[in-house]
Amino acid sequence: MTQTAATPADQPTQPTTSNVFYRSSKAYPLAVRGEGVYLYDSEGRRYLDGSSGALVANIGHGRAEVGGAMAAQAHTLAFVHGSQFTSPVLEEYAARLAAFLDLPEFRFWAVSGGSEATESAIKLARQYHAERGDTARFKIVTRIPSYHGASLGALAASGMGARRSLYLPLMREDAWPKMPKPDPTLSGEADAERLRAVLEAASPNTVAAVMVEPVVGASDAALSPGAGYHARLHAICREYGVLLIADEVMSGMGRCGVPLAVRLGGEVTPDIVVLGKGLAAGYAPLAGLMASPDIYRTVIGGSGAFKHGFTYAGHPVSVAAGLSVLNIVQQEGLVAAAQQRGAQLLAGLQDLQARHPAVLEVRGQGLLLGLVLGDPATGEAFPTPGLAERVAAAARAHGLITYPGSGAVDGVRGDHLLLGPPLSISEAEVAEMLAALDRALEIS
Repeated sequence: MTQTAATPADQPTQPTTSNVFYRSSKAYPLAVRGEGVYLYDSEGRRYLDGSSGALVANIGHGRAEVGGAMAAQAHTLAFVHGSQFTSPVLEEYAARLAAFLDLPEFRFWAVSGGSEATESAIKLARQYHAERGDTARFKIVTRIPSYHGASLGALAASGMGARRSLYLPLMREDAWPKMPKPDPTLSGEADAERLRAVLEAASPNTVAAVMVEPVVGASDAALSPGAGYHARLHAICREYGVLLIADEVMSGMGRCGVPLAVRLGGEVTPDIVVLGKGLAAGYAPLAGLMASPDIYRTVIGGSGAFKHGFTYAGHPVSVAAGLSVLNIVQQEGLVAAAQQRGAQLLAGLQDLQARHPAVLEVRGQGLLLGLVLGDPATGEAFPTPGLAERVAAAARAHGLITYPGSGAVDGVRGDHLLLGPPLSISEAEVAEMLAALDRALEIS
């Protein structure tokens, strides 16, 4: 199908009469089909999904084998409650996932979305310490900026002021100490050492866990620390008796060119790994966490149950989607593809930076990449955000979907674009993506 540029003026919108509670007041095109890296709307316009939705569609759109696996599972066993049964598909998937992530003795806790997975990790960290009799530990250290989800607990853990401010009266702020974001001017080890002061200020014997995004996603596009950062962070956590939680909802499952991004700068095995998005690649709601053998033994061997749960946790049809997606990732070598196509996209973005002064920085790992936008005269963020949204709108008019954001500097200032196409993207499609972004950046 020949691509037709979609402009804000002529985008097909949602019906004028609708019972849908839309996410915002903007006009939404009516998506009707997905195929590969492309989405199509009701008027035939084609969009290259340069952000995989919200870094979700890792294997691309329209894979019939995933739908077939889901249908077969629905015909066989559509639902069981996790407090009453396990299922063959969940047992197989947990074993396959543990092997893929090189976490052979870890246990998989399945839920429906990343926010649920983060909530589960927070509660599990608290219960782990309580089971050991260390009931004073309840605080979770996270970073500013960071984003761990939209549910109340996950949002409280997040370091995104704009998203949190309305709900602050519902949060216990002293439960969420904050450490600084990665500093590229420091070595990874020195950067991680800044955690020590945060733990001391928070009273170390009250801290249950430290939770970080190995490569930052929505809050500070594709920012990552130096080599050795996570290994030193883990060592400090061990020293203080604190768990390390790696939030790999966005960065995991091969998106950064390795199964787990936390291992990019050195070998490290966190106590809990939070997963989502790419697990089922948008074909079904699926997320979860991997918990260390020690955590599992402590909780199940203590009170006998994780005091937490969701109705649809471990839903067989969603898990069947996840198993089919994992098959595709492994059979088609999409982890290595993320490295190769990511290198191509990164080089192209660096070329764009040379031609567009408002692109202050290009960064990222694999196919989780970001553009930092700002004032070329000062090299700093513009006082008023909005450039990222304008560039994203221009890109959309040229048939490219991106993921704009702001607030990385101080909660308000700091425009950026997050880019993360499906891992199945081709060399030609990367070039198409870069050409559309080049045109969009002309507005800056």
